[in-house]
Amino acid sequence: MIVNKETIVQLASVQKRLDNRTLTEYRTPIVIETGISWTAEGSARVRIGDNIVIAGVKLSIEKPYNDTPDEGGIMVNAELLPLSNPEFETGPPGIKAVELARVVDRGIREAKAIDMKKLCIIPGEKAWFISIDIMTINDAGNLFDTAGLAALTALKSAHFPVVDESTGAIDYHQKTKVSLPLVKEPLPVTVYKINGSLLVDPTLEEERAYDARLTVTTDDSKTVSALQKGGTAPLTIDEVGRIVDLASEKAKFLREVLNKALR
Repeated sequence: MIVNKETIVQLASVQKRLDNRTLTEYRTPIVIETGISWTAEGSARVRIGDNIVIAGVKLSIEKPYNDTPDEGGIMVNAELLPLSNPEFETGPPGIKAVELARVVDRGIREAKAIDMKKLCIIPGEKAWFISIDIMTINDAGNLFDTAGLAALTALKSAHFPVVDESTGAIDYHQKTKVSLPLVKEPLPVTVYKINGSLLVDPTLEEERAYDARLTVTTDDSKTVSALQKGGTAPLTIDEVGRIVDLASEKAKFLREVLNKALR
């Protein structure tokens, strides 16, 4: 069978997909690994089907921002490596990389997933800042969900490095047993609309055929912390409601897979 947009669109109209999954089914296997980088305070490699993303967490002590003198900070960067998709190029982050980083960043930040006040060491002078780096290893579609899962896994597995009390220097070769003050577990789930049908975890071919997409980030209490719309087609109020419900359900599923992997 020749895979093209018309084939995918026709299949979607009758609630079918090329790989015989249901519209709301994720690819398998879903594999979650931690501790893949000894230089990072927390790291993870996540695989959903053939889609592979790694994420690393680095911690540094910086001066707090003037408007939040008693809080730490967070920054998310994403790099779409050419080895993961021939369409990606080296150089400054493109639109796709920027959007990917923003989706992950906004979901964590707006959910208030991390107690930023507990990152403060000396108000107005010193605080821990968290940097999350996301890198694509193999892009087989649905980077948003895979990257979000990798970022959360890296955060959950991270531990503070040892700090010399006399000099204030950080010893990145040693880690404490203290985890990050993670109080919520936000996860993004992207729902795609193809020919009127809603589906999750698209392949690359399905991504090229979608009319609209909506990434919904929810935490473990099903509270929505962020939304990101893509595509040229509109979404009705009814469709948005259905998408939010579906995303919340699938985020719960991914969270259960994650917690099982970390046991």
